[in-house]
Amino acid sequence: MADNKKQEKDYTKEVDSLLPEVESIAKSGKLQDALDKLFALEKHTRNAADLTSTLRLVKAAVQHCYDARDYTLLNSTISLLSKKHGQLKAAVQAIVEQVLSWLDKVRERDGNEKWLELVETLRGVTEGKIFLETPRARVTLLLAHYHEGLSQSATSPDPKESLQTASDLLSDLQVETYSSMERREKTEFILEQMRLLIAVARQKDDELEKKDGKDSLGGGEAEWIKVRVGGRKVNEEFLKDKDNEVCDEFDLAHIEQDLKLKYYDMMIQHALHGDSYLDVAKYYYKVWETPSIKEDVNDKGRAALEHIAYYVVLAPHNNEQSDMLHHLFVDPALAKLELHYNLVKCFTTRELMRWPGIESLYGKFLRKTPVFSSEKCWEDLHTRVIEHNIRVVAQYYTRITLTRLTSLLDLTPKQTEEVLARLVVSATIWARIDRPTGIVNFKNKRSAEDVMNDWSSDMQKLLGLVEKTWMGVNAAQAAQSRVKA
Repeated sequence: MADNKKQEKDYTKEVDSLLPEVESIAKSGKLQDALDKLFALEKHTRNAADLTSTLRLVKAAVQHCYDARDYTLLNSTISLLSKKHGQLKAAVQAIVEQVLSWLDKVRERDGNEKWLELVETLRGVTEGKIFLETPRARVTLLLAHYHEGLSQSATSPDPKESLQTASDLLSDLQVETYSSMERREKTEFILEQMRLLIAVARQKDDELEKKDGKDSLGGGEAEWIKVRVGGRKVNEEFLKDKDNEVCDEFDLAHIEQDLKLKYYDMMIQHALHGDSYLDVAKYYYKVWETPSIKEDVNDKGRAALEHIAYYVVLAPHNNEQSDMLHHLFVDPALAKLELHYNLVKCFTTRELMRWPGIESLYGKFLRKTPVFSSEKCWEDLHTRVIEHNIRVVAQYYTRITLTRLTSLLDLTPKQTEEVLARLVVSATIWARIDRPTGIVNFKNKRSAEDVMNDWSSDMQKLLGLVEKTWMGVNAAQAAQSRVKA
């Protein structure tokens, strides 16, 4: 196929005289005869590279088949015209675009069977053609939605297989490489791919949970990985455009927003699957930064800010988590949420938090929230309180008995050792347990090199102070000598 050939002849007059004749033949019921006449002249216009005349002929041929409701002949005509030797690219594009505009009417008037045949014909025509990659993607999206609808239908023979088919159809499209597709439409396709992958992943995870004797691997893990890969294909800077932040309704359980909030909704689902609480907090922060969300301090903004506080507290301690926690604590918006402000304050203050006190102060409220209604999140909060207490103890004690530490943490000796070991392995604290004596040592033995480095640093500070003092004395003496003079 090529459109670079120079036009050799103009068949406009021949086409003008043929089209009315063909129309009368088609209306008389002799559709095949009408098509034969169109095909005969189309061969001449195609070989002469007369694009305008070729477009008129191929459109007329397809239109007559559609008007006659002969879908078998329509499908064969579309395939035949697209496979003609030396067929012009623009002619094939015109046919595909023309048929695409009929799909909704065909489905509504003639049912899913005829619609599916036409869709498969279009997919066959557009396969492997770069100049038709965008129409192919649009047709495939319609087909994927059809299979997704089957998965939700009570009459579907195999709902699981239908959902898998829908996901596979879209996943085969590498739309991020399409140069002919608009940036927004490309992003919408990627989000649809991610949405269907999440649906399949949840379906497989649910099946795995119902089966006994299965490990945690498998299930929908492959789909979750693809979701993460798909998330990296989306340009977050593009999502910051105001056109992509439009929002009318907001529901934290299922964010129904435009591109930006749909994207972060799916990234939150992915992060929650892997218990990546810090990532969840960062994604909710992106949601909260959206102007339309942040301005609604009573509903949308409040809900997003509450979730930021919940998940940043649930996240394991590290430099990034600590930095985000302290930035959130000094944010004036958080101060308006008294309970959440006090909860964050507990984790930013170097003081012990007794778990029974936390339960009595915050338990009744937190357990009613969607986040902490989950037993796992509640247990994770307990773990973060314990870890915070150990870090506080490590700052104020160089040595402490295991019995005393156990009472401060409200744990058993075995649980205390397990938490200590986990924090030591993660390099959060330095500690050693002397089991025979029952003493926990939080102070690491310093090497001679460390001592000398500290001594050298202290000496430099001392010499700097001496030099500064000497210069001050000289300046005072000079000032006095000038006064006396």
